[in-house]
Amino acid sequence: MIKVCSFLPAVTQMMYDMGLQDHLHGVTFECPSVALREKPPVVRCILEGKNYSSREIDALFSASKHQGKQLYYIDEPLLEVIAPDIIFTQDICDVCQIDTACTLAAAAKLEKQPELISISPESLSDVFNTAITIAAALGKEEKAYIYLEGLQRRIDVVIDGLRAHRVLPKRVMLLEWIDPLYNCGHWIPHQIAYAGGVDMLSNPSGDSIVTSWEKMVRYDPEVLVIAPCGFTTERTKEEMHLLTAKVGWENIKAVRDRQVFMADFELFTQSSAETLTRGIELLAGLFHPEVMSVPGPLRKKYKRLEQASRLH
Repeated sequence: MIKVCSFLPAVTQMMYDMGLQDHLHGVTFECPSVALREKPPVVRCILEGKNYSSREIDALFSASKHQGKQLYYIDEPLLEVIAPDIIFTQDICDVCQIDTACTLAAAAKLEKQPELISISPESLSDVFNTAITIAAALGKEEKAYIYLEGLQRRIDVVIDGLRAHRVLPKRVMLLEWIDPLYNCGHWIPHQIAYAGGVDMLSNPSGDSIVTSWEKMVRYDPEVLVIAPCGFTTERTKEEMHLLTAKVGWENIKAVRDRQVFMADFELFTQSSAETLTRGIELLAGLFHPEVMSVPGPLRKKYKRLEQASRLH
């Protein structure tokens, strides 16, 4: 059997989604809990177990990048024991995950040289196609097509529901980081579009970038979704004061209309094709509650700001 190490939580999740987890012999410290219960973490981070603020995390990653230092590292003795045939890595973000260059340096020391496959999607369709790449590398391509067909049916339900009611797209904004403010990029604007929204400050199929508070206030979104990369709703709640204290916060339409939501990052960043589909289903329910409802299993994955404030 082909032995795999996955250095991306998204790949790990998709392998489980497609029933390919028996091939998986090593993961990262950030992989889904089901994988960490069964597979050893090969990729670690010096920030594990630390509770830094958004600003501190941003500063640490910026400083490490400027100095050419790595915050992620590989347990090389463990990797040697595993002796994988394939390592799935990435080149889309050297902040969120270990990159191919670092992986290549560790793999070069192995007695048996693995194949390195970079999974670096930029758009939503790219994410779906990575499922085929993963499954094909294991000789199980048909599993990807079955997996993707089911996801497309779910997206079609959302699209058809919105079309049937002739809804107009909502002017929305999704934040990938709070301090500093980052807009959303890559596949998230496509998720928003499928859910019946448009984020004019986003960067489709490109990197998220720092966005000024003044620009966001002028944009005046009807719906604001806050889903910082790596943060659960509970973690985001701890830093909401950084937004609510800003001048002009109460004047934003989404705030006035109680349309500010916090959502778990896993529905938008570092996610499998299935998780991103769930993100579309959630957003459709938030943008257009008059015609679409949030699926039951997803109701614990978000909070309206007022709900969160009472729980704090």
